Amino acid sequence: MSALNSVLTVSRRYGSGTSAIVNRLSELYDLPVYGKDYICRNVQNKEDMKQQNDLIRELAKEPCIIVGRGASEVLKDQPNVINIYVFADRKDRIARIAKKENLSLEDAEKRVRAVDKERGTYYEKNTGKYWGDFDNYDIILDSSKYGIDRCADIIVEYLKRNNLV
Repeated sequence: MSALNSVLTVSRRYGSGTSAIVNRLSELYDLPVYGKDYICRNVQNKEDMKQQNDLIRELAKEPCIIVGRGASEVLKDQPNVINIYVFADRKDRIARIAKKENLSLEDAEKRVRAVDKERGTYYEKNTGKYWGDFDNYDIILDSSKYGIDRCADIIVEYLKRNNLV
């Protein structure tokens, strides 16, 4: 596969299967993936948004995939950034989390609700924008409708058609 010459930011609903999509893209294009764990581990104060945003900008100097952390907004003025949003039907997300984390459907539903609320609050607090507003993204995918593999294929096709690989 050709080299990717862009940065992909990926926002997602919890349980939408985004990790599998991102892992496939990472393997296809030999790209590092950076998310909350990496970013918070590599700043002096994980509560300091300026430090996180500075690290995101530094990481985005090279092609990579950045998951979450409001990266779509942090990098909004950078021309080589493709912003992706993945969501799925709530029922599918709950089932996926129940299976993945070995939880009852009831506990998985509580977890999905809590994580979605946490992500939405984080995004809105730190960007001033509504999390999940489709106007903030270049590609919006419903993994319930297309499935994990097809979502990755759609992103690959988008990158090819736009001469980004």
